[in-house]
Amino acid sequence: MIRRWLAPMMLGLFCGLLAWHATLAIVPRALMALAVNRVARAGGINHMTHAALITAKSRAIVRPSPDLLYSSCPFDVAAAPVLVDVAPIDAPYWSLSIFDSRTNVAFVRNNREAGGKPVRVAIALAGQAVPPGYLPVRVDGRRGVALVRVLIDRTRPITAIDAARRAARCGVAG
Repeated sequence: MIRRWLAPMMLGLFCGLLAWHATLAIVPRALMALAVNRVARAGGINHMTHAALITAKSRAIVRPSPDLLYSSCPFDVAAAPVLVDVAPIDAPYWSLSIFDSRTNVAFVRNNREAGGKPVRVAIALAGQAVPPGYLPVRVDGRRGVALVRVLIDRTRPITAIDAARRAARCGVAG
C-alpha cells in the first residue's frame, strides 16, 4: 500500500518545495516593484519626494509613524548610479536607508553614525563607476527605494526640521 502512494507523495513534496522556492524568489521583487511604483507616483523615479506630515489617511505603503517625517527616492540605476545627498538634520534622530529590488536593506546610516557630517552615497550596480566623494552602495537589481526618516522633536517648531529634511536630494549621476 505504501509503495503505491510513494511516487505521488514524492511528486507532491517536490512540487511543494518547488513552489516554496519560487515564492521566495518572486514575492520580494514583486513587492518592491509595487512599492517603487507607488512611491514614484508622487515625484517620479530618481527624484526625492518629501511627504507631508503624517495623518490618519497616510497609507502609501505601510502604516507610517506620526512621529516621523518621510522623504523617499524611488531609484532606477540601469543607466547610471543614483546620487543621494542628505545634510545633517537638527533632530533627535534621522536616518537614510536604502532598499534593493529584493527588499533587502543595502545601506543604513543615522545621525549618530554620520557624526554631524553629510551622508553622500552613490547607489550603483556592480561595475558602475561612482563619482569621487560618494560612498558606493551596490544593490541587487536596478530598482529600489532610498528612504529618509526624521524623528520630530515635539518641543520645538517643526519648520526648521522640515526645511533641513527637504534639502535631501537624489538624482542620476552625470
